[in-house]
Amino acid sequence: MNRSLRYANATRKRPVTARAITCALLLVLPSCQIPSLRLSEPGPGLPANYDAANNSASPNPGATSTENSSQLGIEEFYNDPILSNLIVQGLVNNRELKALDQEVQVARSEIISRQGAYLPFLSVGARAGVDKPSLFTPEGAVEKYLEYYPGAHFPDPLPNFVGSLNLFWQLDIWRELRNARDAAIQRYFAASEKRNDFVTRLIAEIAENYYSLMALDKRLETLDQIIDLQQKSLEAAEQRLQAGRGNSLAVQRFQADVRRFQSEKLIVQQEIVETENRVNFRVNRFPQPVERTSAAFYDLNIHALSVGVPAQLLLSRPDIRQAERELVAAGIDIKVARARFFPKLDLSADVGYQSFNPKYLLMSPEALIYGVAGDLVAPLINKRAIQAEFLGANAKQLESVYNYQRVVLNAYTEVINRVALVENYRKSIELKKQQLEALTLAVDTSTRLFNAARVEFLEVLTTQRDLFDARTTLIETKRQQLVATANAYQALGGGGNLLPIVDPFPPRAKAHGRRWTQWFDAPAIPVVSAAPAAPVVEQR
Repeated sequence: MNRSLRYANATRKRPVTARAITCALLLVLPSCQIPSLRLSEPGPGLPANYDAANNSASPNPGATSTENSSQLGIEEFYNDPILSNLIVQGLVNNRELKALDQEVQVARSEIISRQGAYLPFLSVGARAGVDKPSLFTPEGAVEKYLEYYPGAHFPDPLPNFVGSLNLFWQLDIWRELRNARDAAIQRYFAASEKRNDFVTRLIAEIAENYYSLMALDKRLETLDQIIDLQQKSLEAAEQRLQAGRGNSLAVQRFQADVRRFQSEKLIVQQEIVETENRVNFRVNRFPQPVERTSAAFYDLNIHALSVGVPAQLLLSRPDIRQAERELVAAGIDIKVARARFFPKLDLSADVGYQSFNPKYLLMSPEALIYGVAGDLVAPLINKRAIQAEFLGANAKQLESVYNYQRVVLNAYTEVINRVALVENYRKSIELKKQQLEALTLAVDTSTRLFNAARVEFLEVLTTQRDLFDARTTLIETKRQQLVATANAYQALGGGGNLLPIVDPFPPRAKAHGRRWTQWFDAPAIPVVSAAPAAPVVEQR
């Protein structure tokens, strides 16, 4: 008897074991066809300081400091209330910046969509219709004999009224939906950093055009001075001609130079109009004069640059932070694509009332309907679409890795180039000021000698032209220095934190037991210092 009992128990266990083995195979077999991954190529290591550039013009040669100009606000760095006001107007009114703000809102809406995907879907519905089955079908043949009450037959044709609550829930057992939400969060922050990167470039563009206007004002002033000087020389040449001590060639040459500089003055005035309108366009206003003070242009100095250490670029440059977020999102997309190789479990349920007559819907418990079902679906054959999606996600991840490496390298190079440019132009300006002083004395001497009939008019013309060229070159060099300083501030990430990144949904995050602010503190991907573990599918 004990032997027969043990046999019966063993017989009962066999179906259970078979079902367990079948379920295990359904879970394991799909993973056998996931393509394998390989690591990406490492990028160059980020130098510890800017002296590693091995350049005589590199910033802070022989010294390392953590002070960084990107930490300064625009008011403190530029120290110009008029320019600061223009920048604020640009941040408030620029239409391209507002369009980027809407991209941030689109990314935020994507988070809401992804967040709702892994939660249950509850819907309410109602339906009404009429049905007339054929008598030559089993349903129609027996319907006239059916009674819902003794002696009460169903009407023909048969009305149908349904009201129900419906529930659908895809159980996120492989974190596919939650990973898609996490990727959307990273792309939200990437969109915000893209907007902030535009802010840094907008600030630099407004400053560049503002300093260009000041330089054009000084060019006008220089042209007025040289025209006045040429007019005096022309009058002197005419007086000498009338006195019989000169010839008409000197008068003609001086007159030609006066007309030349008067013509150039008109061209400079046109450049001022165009430059003013570039500023007006960036602050979103119609053409109008741009306020500025150009008197102290030659002695104008922006806040001294402090470059800090290269590692600070990873935190201060919005374009690097954007590339980092996109890299993290691409890595999460790999997890989303991998989850699609495994079975999906869907739950559905509905409860409501159904009747052929509306008066029975809510008055009779017999009209109650409900149902619960679960679907377990696993990919079995023809997985090329899933594999192609996985390969595509993997390729995009590699693209993000290499883009991150490129952005970091470009940021370091921009700092080296622009800070060196500022330093070299500063030295050049000092030499050109000395040249200008010497030429000013030469013009004064040549003019006195010409009036005394001791030198020819060509000496006066040559020295006056050299003086004009020297002043024009000094103005352009000073403009280039100021523009290079503004661009260096942008290269360091200056202004990148003027528009804060808003925490998308902190109340909802706390309700779920997780703080969304953790995404602000996501660790940087060590792409520049070591080879990032970015997987790529091997072709078999």
